[in-house]
Formats: sequence, structure tokens, C-alpha cells
Amino acid sequence: MTTAGTALAESAPPALAALDRAWDTARSAATGELGTLRIGYSLSAGAETAPGLVDRLMRGNTGLQVGAVPMATPEISPAVAEGRIDAGITRGEQPGRGVRRSLLRRARIGVQLAQHHPLAEHPEIEIADAAAYPLRLPDRAANPVIHDQLSALFQDTRPHPRFHTPAVSFDMSQRDLRDGLTLAPAGEAAATAQPAGLTWRPLRGAPSLTLHLVLPQEQSPLHCRIRTVAKTLAHELHWLPD
Repeated sequence: MTTAGTALAESAPPALAALDRAWDTARSAATGELGTLRIGYSLSAGAETAPGLVDRLMRGNTGLQVGAVPMATPEISPAVAEGRIDAGITRGEQPGRGVRRSLLRRARIGVQLAQHHPLAEHPEIEIADAAAYPLRLPDRAANPVIHDQLSALFQDTRPHPRFHTPAVSFDMSQRDLRDGLTLAPAGEAAATAQPAGLTWRPLRGAPSLTLHLVLPQEQSPLHCRIRTVAKTLAHELHWLPD
């Protein structure tokens, strides 16, 4: 073998291996398996939905870094549209331009209440029975879509229910609920993350709450992968029952 041939034989394998790695990296990026993903989610989606999606995105994708941050609901769609985050999860179909929304989950509406509350004895609670107690609703400024949907549940009940909006949307002590003074309309995800002393019961005949995946109108391979993974996850976990 000539000197040139010997040099080529020694240098070619590492060079070809590097080329293969470069092609693998390019293919991973093109399929959305490589990169940094930023997901914003409303606090009410933090019990099951957001962690479930983040876990599924990271599973088996060592080249994908996922960061999730809780955000005020009205801020999520604008942040996606402006590219400050890559995707969002919101409760309710929030208004906003420059984004595409897809239904991710339907959840039953019920109420959080103290375990010793008289209504907790029932597997389902009538809307009129719940309206007989003060009802704690989220601040409308924090999520007008959901605030209006929850308050509309009780618009036909008489006497008109008493609504209470706490100064802190997510009170960790939940003292008013623990004391049995109020009920808090909430989606069924509340049933899986109950503080001690509280329980959740569905409201009979109430419509579903919805959770939506928010992506930009112009979508990269990474965005397409998020959408595909979310659709698969929703099917497997029966988040969108017929």
C-alpha cells in the first residue's frame, strides 16, 4: 500500500464514523427527537396532564431536553405565538392569535369538598344541591374562560348561589374547604391529587372541562412530534372518550 493509501486507511474510518454521527444527528433533529422543548402549562393542568405529556416526550429520547413551567393561563397562547415557549397546555379554549389549538383532554366537572361534608356521602352531586353552599371559583382575571363556564353551571339554580373568589387562587391550606364552609368546582384531575381531608365528587349532568394543546401556526418537526405524542397519549389514557 502506498503512503497515501496508508494515510487514507487510517483516517477514513474515524471520518466516516463522524459523518454517520452527523447524519444521525440531522435525522434526529428532522424528526423532532433532538433539541430543547419549553412547555408552559396552567397550574390546573399540573396534576396529571402536563407531567404525563412531559414524561412521554422524554421517554426514549435522550437527545430531547424538556422544560415545563407553570404560567398564568392568559399568558400561555401569546407566549407560544411569540416563540417564548414551544407549546402550552391550557384549561379551556383560550383566545389568542398566531396559534393552533388541539383538544387534548375532556374531564368531568365536580366539586372539591371536605370528606365530612354531608354531600360527600353521595357518589354524584346534583348541581342544585351544590349551589346551596358558597362556591369557590378561580379569579376571572386568571382564567375568564373557565370562570365563566363554571359559574354558568349554576345560573338557573334558585336561590342564586354565592360565589367566593379567594385572594390566592391556589391556597395550599384550603381551610375554607376543610372546614366544610365552601365547595370548589373543579375538574376530575382534582380527584387524583387531593390534600388530606378533602375529596372530589362529580356533578350530575355537568358538561366536560377541556384541556387544549397550544402550538404555533408555523410548526417545526419538534412541534409535529409534540402533537403526535400528545395524540397518542390522549388515546392510550382515554383522555378523549367517545
